[in-house]
Amino acid sequence: MRRWRLVLGGQGADGTGCSLSGTDAAMDRTLEALYGSGGGDGSAGSGTATGRTGGSQGAASGPRSGGLGGSAPQVARWLGDIRTYFPTSVVQVMQRDAIDRLGLSALLLEPEMLAAVEADVHLVGTLLSLNKAMPETTKNTARAVVRKVVEDLEKRLATRTRATLTGALDRSARIGRPRHRDIDWDRTIRANLKNYLPDHRTVVPERLIGYGRAARGVRKDVLLCVDQSGSMAASVVYASVFGAVLASMRSLATRLIVFDTSVVDLTEELDDPVDVLFGTQLGGGTDINRVLAYCQSRITRPADTVVVLISDLYEGGIREEMLGRVAAMKASGVQFVTLLALSDEGAPSYDREHAAALAALGAPAFACTPDLFPEVMAAAIERRQLPIPDMAMHQ
Repeated sequence: MRRWRLVLGGQGADGTGCSLSGTDAAMDRTLEALYGSGGGDGSAGSGTATGRTGGSQGAASGPRSGGLGGSAPQVARWLGDIRTYFPTSVVQVMQRDAIDRLGLSALLLEPEMLAAVEADVHLVGTLLSLNKAMPETTKNTARAVVRKVVEDLEKRLATRTRATLTGALDRSARIGRPRHRDIDWDRTIRANLKNYLPDHRTVVPERLIGYGRAARGVRKDVLLCVDQSGSMAASVVYASVFGAVLASMRSLATRLIVFDTSVVDLTEELDDPVDVLFGTQLGGGTDINRVLAYCQSRITRPADTVVVLISDLYEGGIREEMLGRVAAMKASGVQFVTLLALSDEGAPSYDREHAAALAALGAPAFACTPDLFPEVMAAAIERRQLPIPDMAMHQ
């Protein structure tokens, strides 16, 4: 009943008949400020707010609205309270709701507010969208917040990405006279099945296939093309981190390109993904055709090139030219991958007609979590089937 009371909010008709005290009452006040009908009195998180303190003492029923008010100190106290009462994952959700429901984006332009929030990918996306409006006094704090998130992501994603892609690069190079420890037994057996001896129940390996030794030079070219429209904020953050990780691998020549109706090549900034992120401009239109034209102008080794387009495919450019460019790249030997989102946010919103058209060209479009991305890249490098989740839904 206590949990139902916290969920339902203590309105007269909630039916719980349950009252709260102590920590539960304080927790309830933080919820009331954001999700209740406090009317914007600015009292949340002060410790003395009435809020929704009992089963029959809540505010009168009516439209739900928040009560953080317009005072920055009140909001700072509320941000501190939710970190006291809720785990980090819940705090991040409540912060996003506060920004969306109560219009607190402007407060993020104040250094004191940024120091109080729990940093996550979504907060970074919000900060990037506010980048141009951010005063100089706030930018250093904002960069510190973004850097913390980026470094956490790199720690989580970099090791597995490098290990997975290094293995894929080694396996993608096949040699015909391998050393014993370099033999690819699976491919060797399949290539020699015609030499099976039933009496001896064995295969005579007339032809050996082995893994190539890792070369010192560049083995594959990777072009990451990232849609920087507002809905793709989380994808931009993850793509910047992955771009920096890929750029650190000497066997890959990685290029990071962001686009809306214009195209910006951020490859020179890849040594610092924070600089990459602050070089983006979230929002604006989308011209996929233009960025694909740019990619075509940078491809010199089609058979050794992987192009990854990260976009919701809401094209504002010339549709037929866009599809024609994808078809031309695939015909030349380019591995083309379309990701509708690179994030943990679930099923994305995307242009289904364009996704179906790309699938018909042999370039299926699908959403990808950050944890799956290394496997997707490994499959593209090895030219094998992509590990596509929910294939039917996205095609």
